[in-house]
Amino acid sequence: MTCREYKIHQFSNYSGTQAGVGMIEVLITLFILSIGLLGVAYLQFVASFTNAEALSRSQSLMVAVQLSERLRANAVNSVTGDGYVVHNAYFDPQLYNFSNLSCGTSDSPYNCFCLALPAAIPDCRSNICSAGQFAVFDAYEVSCSAAASGASIDLALSCDDNNLSDPDSCSVGSRHSIILAWPVENWQNIDRTLNTRCNVGRSEPHDCVISDVIL
Repeated sequence: MTCREYKIHQFSNYSGTQAGVGMIEVLITLFILSIGLLGVAYLQFVASFTNAEALSRSQSLMVAVQLSERLRANAVNSVTGDGYVVHNAYFDPQLYNFSNLSCGTSDSPYNCFCLALPAAIPDCRSNICSAGQFAVFDAYEVSCSAAASGASIDLALSCDDNNLSDPDSCSVGSRHSIILAWPVENWQNIDRTLNTRCNVGRSEPHDCVISDVIL
């Protein structure tokens, strides 16, 4: 065998050996790549999950601030104490979340009630309203803001009344509680630590934003 023939024969054996090793390397690379892609998909899922919850919280906070500002704007001097109170109608739960209105379609609450002012709601933008009418109007407006933030967000206003003997539903110096709650799910079988104030009277777990206001 000549020197040239030996070199060709040696190169052929080397090439055949490398073909097998290359296939194994490709398979290992694909396996590692698939694990990496699964990790990226997992991170994207976690990011979308946490971003949606953060968005609900920030939007609910803005709605709570809006209602607290409306309460302060429409507060009047109390006739039974030294301070400010709002009309008792503000604490009617039927005024919030469109409970006093009906929609003839299965459309979203925002599309049903907020694209045009319903006849049952006083137009306090264009007309002079009484304190009770402002309560109805403000509850409607803030409910629309909550519905625009998320169809599942529930709005409530309550009062820890410190004087049950006077005619005010929320007496001077009492704490007004604005709660915007939305349903949540346990993630990866990890139980959430739920705020009890968010889940009063609810059968499903909810998270919420709570704003306490004293006029």
